[in-house]
Amino acid sequence: MPRLKINLLHEIEYLSIYDENDNLDEELEPKIPKELLLKLHRSMLLGRLTDERMLALQRQGRLGTFAPIRGQEASQIGPTAALESDDWMVPAFRENAALIMRGVPIENLLLVYGGFYQGNEINPNLKTLPSSIPVGTQILHAAGLGYSIKYRKQDRVAMVFFGEGATSEGDFHEAMNFAQVFKCPTIFVCQNNQWAISLPRGAQTGSETIAQKALAYGMPGIQVDGNDVLATYVAAKQAVDRARAGEGPTLIENVTYRMSLHTTSDDPKRYRSKEEVERWEKCDPITRMQKYLIRKGILAEKDFPVMEEELKGEIQRAVDVYEAKSTELGNEYLTMFDHMYAEMPPYLKEQRDALASELKE
Repeated sequence: MPRLKINLLHEIEYLSIYDENDNLDEELEPKIPKELLLKLHRSMLLGRLTDERMLALQRQGRLGTFAPIRGQEASQIGPTAALESDDWMVPAFRENAALIMRGVPIENLLLVYGGFYQGNEINPNLKTLPSSIPVGTQILHAAGLGYSIKYRKQDRVAMVFFGEGATSEGDFHEAMNFAQVFKCPTIFVCQNNQWAISLPRGAQTGSETIAQKALAYGMPGIQVDGNDVLATYVAAKQAVDRARAGEGPTLIENVTYRMSLHTTSDDPKRYRSKEEVERWEKCDPITRMQKYLIRKGILAEKDFPVMEEELKGEIQRAVDVYEAKSTELGNEYLTMFDHMYAEMPPYLKEQRDALASELKE
């Protein structure tokens, strides 16, 4: 018998609409309303400025370790903008810009990274889960949310974010397989920022793309210019519409770059070159978005500094709320023991008493 080629249902495409060299593919350019374009830009800029302020607070000892987002704003904001208010958004640990866009107060994020679990209390109307620190576990949660949506016959979808490092975890593969088998309305968004802490993308998978991993599970996958917010929005909107129509999950690989630290306890100079960072800085997603808005006549160069000052004032108000709340909560550390068991076991009570004694001293 001859060897036969198997025709696969899906193939992998790469999508870029507006690149860093001011090249615009007018045939692919989406008709996004002016109001939404302004919201996309504002959310990206607010995410960047919040990130910069958080880094300053951390270096001053006023905030704990967190994962900066610089360079990945378009990879987060485009997909998040494709969601409706009743859809679920499931973040990893680097989606602060997406969380802010969904309506999570900035002071909540500051509380979380200031060591106060109360910051994870999210308004249930926002349909957004707290940040997930363990790598990959949130992908399973999103598959489960998608299954719940389908079981209850709701007109919703679930979108989950993760890095390319998470695709080496079993949780990713289990969630992808489950979601496709049961045609769950789950959109898997991989932010391929080239580095899983200090491990380069090429050292952790033999796949030419992350997107092609979708083919093994029978779902569509697409690779996207992750620094092009037009492209990330279009790819996500198509995936959301497909999921909402009952056609199942999609894997989106947003190719981007983490221009800052993995976390604030990391020193990227030890494992990547200055030249590499400089190359990617030329692809800055916010600079690109601002060029597009100028090109379309929506904003002018003079508008950006004014907007920055306005957003910095918003961030400062959030910092003031955070510091007031952290002072207020500073004497309530013991409450973290109250939400673990219906009846506190002896060993936990012993730990609680030991901490109470230390705090008293």
